[in-house]
Amino acid sequence: MTGYEGLTQLGRPSTIPASPAEAVLERVPNPEPGLAYVVRFVCPEFTSLCPLTGQPDFAHLVLDYIPDAWIVESKSLKLFLASFRNHGAFHEACTLMVARRVVDLLAPRWLRIGGYWYPRGGMPIDVFWQTGAPPEGVWIPPQEVAPYRGRG
Repeated sequence: MTGYEGLTQLGRPSTIPASPAEAVLERVPNPEPGLAYVVRFVCPEFTSLCPLTGQPDFAHLVLDYIPDAWIVESKSLKLFLASFRNHGAFHEACTLMVARRVVDLLAPRWLRIGGYWYPRGGMPIDVFWQTGAPPEGVWIPPQEVAPYRGRG
């Protein structure tokens, strides 16, 4: 099992970390390092807390990346994302924190994130970021998260 020896969460009982800072993101070798392909993770029930009121905020996150030498281990990513449920930060900070942690861990060829936040005070705040232009010749599907329309 070369490349998997250092994993601390996969195949073991795990608890949700108390905060994103305590969460451990893990990686494994890319099984196809010479191939440019897109990996997508979708978290339709992402939650965090408003840093001022403590009230819950909800988002639909879509994370796309083109790996280089590493791919993220999905259980560690799920636990990392769940660790935000008691974390107080604005929408922009949460979205960018997720993206930057993945970039810092993997050094992917390319990454983008879409944070589609549900309304607070009657207005949704959507946050988008990417590391640069995607490489040519790679099919990158649209995120296709419908804009919030309320009860329409």
